Amino acid sequence: MLSQLAEVTYNYNYDYTTSSADAGVSAAFMFVVFLIFLPLIIFSIVCMWKVFVKAGEAGWKSIVPIYNMWIMAELAGKPGWWAFASLLGVIPFVGWIGTLVVYAIIYLEFAKAFGKDTAFGVLLLLLPVVGFAILAFGPAKYVGTKFDTLGSNGGGAKPQTPPAAPAA
Repeated sequence: MLSQLAEVTYNYNYDYTTSSADAGVSAAFMFVVFLIFLPLIIFSIVCMWKVFVKAGEAGWKSIVPIYNMWIMAELAGKPGWWAFASLLGVIPFVGWIGTLVVYAIIYLEFAKAFGKDTAFGVLLLLLPVVGFAILAFGPAKYVGTKFDTLGSNGGGAKPQTPPAAPAA
């Protein structure tokens, strides 16, 4: 019995070859996807650039990853370091929940900073291309937040002072 088990041999050679037709179909599919998404990506960049300019920031800040979320958080009246919430995603199972909560707060407050309601903040979170296009090309103006600038101690925001009334 043991001698029969000892004589068993295994073949670990696997041949994963693809034909050139398969490679051609894959390349054509990827090219079509590229042609569809490239204009969408360019449109998203243009929209976010215009929104940042409306808010009084330099447009180039919108295309730098992480830094654009830092600026968005500050425009929403939150500490800029909240942009690092994406790093919570490395925590297994629950990290994405923390990231989603922090980004949801940023997007909701960002919508309010443009005079929009909570529903618009949800639109920004779920369909950012549509939300930023509405902000960029619509009549929305950046109105700021009640805590518009961060304090020098980094511990919180200073209340915005109302403009002085003109002398009569």
